Amino acid sequence: MYSTSIQQRTIGVNFTATGEASVVLWAPLLNHAAIQVAGKNTLPLTQQDLGFWQLTTHELQPHDRYKFVLNNEQEFPDPTSLAQPEGVHGFSEAINIMDFAWTDENWQNLPLADYILYELHTGTFTPEGTFEAIGTKLDYLKKLGVNTIEIMPVAQFPGTRNWGYDGVFPFAVQHSYGGARGLQRLVDICHQKGIAVVLDVVYNHLGPEGNYLGAYGPFFTDKYNTPWGNALNFDDAWCDGVRQFFIENVLMWFRDFHVDALRLDAVHAIKDFSAVHILREIKMHVDLLMQETGRTHYLIVELDLNDPKFINLVTEQGFGMDAQWIDEFHHALRVAATGESTGYYSDFTGISHLAKAYQDAYVYDGQYSPHRFKKFGLKAEHNPGQQFIVFSQNHDQVGNRMLGERTSQLVSLEMQKLMAGAVLVSPYVPMLFMGEEYAEPHPFLYFVSHTDPDLVEAVRKGRKAEFAAFHALGEAPDPQSEATFNQSKLQWHLLDEEPHQTLFRYYQALIQLRQTNPALKNLNRHHLDVVCNENTKTLLLHRWHENQHVLCLLNFSPEVQSVTLPTYASNWQKLFDSAAPEWNGKAAAPDSISSGIGITLQPESLIIYQND
Repeated sequence: MYSTSIQQRTIGVNFTATGEASVVLWAPLLNHAAIQVAGKNTLPLTQQDLGFWQLTTHELQPHDRYKFVLNNEQEFPDPTSLAQPEGVHGFSEAINIMDFAWTDENWQNLPLADYILYELHTGTFTPEGTFEAIGTKLDYLKKLGVNTIEIMPVAQFPGTRNWGYDGVFPFAVQHSYGGARGLQRLVDICHQKGIAVVLDVVYNHLGPEGNYLGAYGPFFTDKYNTPWGNALNFDDAWCDGVRQFFIENVLMWFRDFHVDALRLDAVHAIKDFSAVHILREIKMHVDLLMQETGRTHYLIVELDLNDPKFINLVTEQGFGMDAQWIDEFHHALRVAATGESTGYYSDFTGISHLAKAYQDAYVYDGQYSPHRFKKFGLKAEHNPGQQFIVFSQNHDQVGNRMLGERTSQLVSLEMQKLMAGAVLVSPYVPMLFMGEEYAEPHPFLYFVSHTDPDLVEAVRKGRKAEFAAFHALGEAPDPQSEATFNQSKLQWHLLDEEPHQTLFRYYQALIQLRQTNPALKNLNRHHLDVVCNENTKTLLLHRWHENQHVLCLLNFSPEVQSVTLPTYASNWQKLFDSAAPEWNGKAAAPDSISSGIGITLQPESLIIYQND
């Protein structure tokens, strides 16, 4: 069908062992293609089969800048560019991506079940907003107990301020963050410190500004409508070149950047009715790469379909994705904690749905969804716990609020501790959102730095229209304003103040408990019972591994509640208590208690007992 290589990129500008530049361009509808090297010559490319153009030359060297000339008329940056130092409209820079001195030859990716994820945005995680600055915070993350960072998208976008989902050069690392070399250095130092790296990538759309893919060929199709316009062309005429483009992108991150896992954005928005779905084909190529290198890589998807086909094995006719985000766990937890009932939260009842999320992963697995006005989802009975990633906050759930409020600004400190505990005692892979571990009060707002005035105004009007019903809260912050971006940065000095310091220690202790307690660490979804009481807003989660049993008691009520411990074990010893004085709590529970005895739960609290 088309050619891909496990060893190196087969598209774009790459350099051979003898120093020649190999130029391969996919542009099937052109009559003529050439490469213009800044300050040098314009060199014609030779037409090949299946829409490819090719050139091998010594006249293009690393660090040279270049553009492609299409049909002797228009000049555009390279769609597979590895560097855009002049921004999305400027010249591309040739880079020998293979020429990096890695020191992580002994690194082995962590088991997915052991991941403690920490989602961060490069631009707002540190004052500097660079990969190098992230490296200075790795010891802090290790101290917290985090062993995996998840970096929001870094594909080159317009300007220097963006969430990353407006990227338009999937192969080019954002120049203002530190570019390709900066990302390689960050991954290398992460591996030195025992931290895995997940990179967020976007294969369902491209941003609006600087998106030149359409000039090169049929990268998009009008067969399907998406929230971003025409869909990427994964199954229409000439789709083979598009599929190769994104498969090569996946392989590049794993092979050339040593990234451990990719998080694929909103895969439900990928439209593909091919006999082999693009996700399934990506998985097959990644499997080949892992066989050759001996390294392990994971594919994690954001999925809003509750369809286990995406995470079922390829041998079981699934797409083979290793894990997925579970927004429904977040929604049920948020409703239990706050009682919110607008939008998609209207589908969730709180405690009972949180109990179902613990038990079944999907809350909706065939029931009627009032918000969607239809039955929704399938059961995920045979998928292990490590295939589901849960959280109380993430960039979407915070940043898509009009004012970008974090949980720290919406609930009490006690409820923050309870929500953290609810995530970390789950039989799933937990993820934190940067700053939640110390109750960062700054919002995480939506921000852009487009250069097209008409586009800027359209984005502003779109945000205002989206939140028109919330006018009582004031105006939506201006996404284009640098102040909006700066307001979203973490305030690291707060770690020296209370209650931030105590909350950090609280997260630290909970993470350590999860990592060291076999009943919490082993993600066996079948070794789990859960009982809830809607009236008292309490939930009892029982998990076990071999002879060790753990009982987690969660009280989402603002009142003191009494619960009776089940009788399947006799004596319970306390492991953790969010209401203990060391966490600024109101009153500690007994250190030991017998089954069948009533126990008092403080408002908005978590207690964990163990029985061996």
